Amino acid sequence: MTPGSGSGPMKDCEYSQISTHSSSSPMESPHKKKKPAPKRKWEVFPGRNKFFCNGRIMMARQTGVFYLTLVLILVTSGLFFAFDCPYLSENITPAIPAIGGILFFFVMGTLLRTSFSDPGVLPRATPDEAADLERQIGNTEDIANGSSSGGYRPPPRTKEVIINGQTVKLKYCFTCKIFRPPRASHCSLCDNCVERFDHHCPWVGNCVGKRNYRFFYMFILSLSFLTVFIFAFVITHVILRSQQTGFLNALKDSPASVLEAVVCFFSVWSIVGLSGFHTYLISSNQTTNEDIKGSWSNKRGKENYNPYSYGNIFTNCCAALCGPLSPSLIDRRGFIQPDTPQLAGPSNGITMYGATQSQSNMAAATPLLQSEPSITSEELPLPGKTTISGPCATLTLGQPTPPSSMPNLTSDSGLTDMIPLKEEHEGHQFLTPEEAPSPPGMLPSGSPIIHSHTMHVLSLASQDSLHEDSVRGLVKLSSV
Repeated sequence: MTPGSGSGPMKDCEYSQISTHSSSSPMESPHKKKKPAPKRKWEVFPGRNKFFCNGRIMMARQTGVFYLTLVLILVTSGLFFAFDCPYLSENITPAIPAIGGILFFFVMGTLLRTSFSDPGVLPRATPDEAADLERQIGNTEDIANGSSSGGYRPPPRTKEVIINGQTVKLKYCFTCKIFRPPRASHCSLCDNCVERFDHHCPWVGNCVGKRNYRFFYMFILSLSFLTVFIFAFVITHVILRSQQTGFLNALKDSPASVLEAVVCFFSVWSIVGLSGFHTYLISSNQTTNEDIKGSWSNKRGKENYNPYSYGNIFTNCCAALCGPLSPSLIDRRGFIQPDTPQLAGPSNGITMYGATQSQSNMAAATPLLQSEPSITSEELPLPGKTTISGPCATLTLGQPTPPSSMPNLTSDSGLTDMIPLKEEHEGHQFLTPEEAPSPPGMLPSGSPIIHSHTMHVLSLASQDSLHEDSVRGLVKLSSV
């Protein structure tokens, strides 16, 4: 519109229309609130662990020694491939660097697989599960102790199960609020219960348990071969060079060989010894934790024989190294499921407490749509009233009970005209749906009830002019 066209009132009218259209109602927010992004379970994990790559990598919190392991392997292998392999490949065989490369990649792969995986952490009990378990434990201890005495401390919380004829105690974990399965233990460094717990290894930066023990064993075994391989061929390189140019000149020509020999010499004993120890554990189907505590004996005839051993070295090795890998129980990359919000009540001014929507629908529509001899309904508060005194009474002849959300309507007119009733000698009942004609616009008996409040029933009944007086009385009473 141009400034010279139209009159003043017209401009005001248009201005008010634009202003009303642009203003937002008080019930609507001008900016929609963004829903918070769902969190993954690793972000709120209760244990002392570190996660990387969106929860795909799981490690212990203390990883300094793990980085030292990486540096030692990478530096020693790198020096070997850079200073020794060219001479050995030229003077002996090209297979030496090829075999060394295969061993190196196998060592690195098993190390990272051991360090970055879930060792078999057991999920902690939810608050409801913990409360229920505490209640069961309390009842059991009260029964065992008789009456709860003042200064008496209950015995340790344990359960006993029988595995292959051997009694095994399941201990209660006060941190995770669970009874630990057999062979499980709580790691104090990671603050987790680990299934088939072997030990916490700082060199790999993780616990060693059911899900990564085979990779740990293959790591130390392959590392033993790599260490022996590097040490042997470093010595061979130095000897061959010393035969040509002398020992001192050989050291000057390849100074890295000295460093490699020193590192391998001091580490080969511990690595090879550790590999032999775990080979013994696998052959007897034991864990480091059980062996240190002396839990089981290898002799079958003794009382504390190992119930987990198959009695055969080959079978024990196959069970530990070739069995199926169990899935992770903590689902660290799964999303946290928020609590399901409760459905809001109807927004027609009538607030409902203590009853579901279906119950309120049934209470409102039953007198007009049901053919039951007696009914009850939930108490629903009305505007201006706190409670209803009691449930509906038994239906009698000529006196149908009004909806539970309204007062008694027998003193006013005419609700009896809406549904004709029939007298019977044995009792008073509504007519069957075939015998009682339904008013226009009402649902037939047996159809699903979808109305959310009584006023909707009134709007249906108001379509029939024959019930005008009854509807007027209902509306009058409902406004009280």
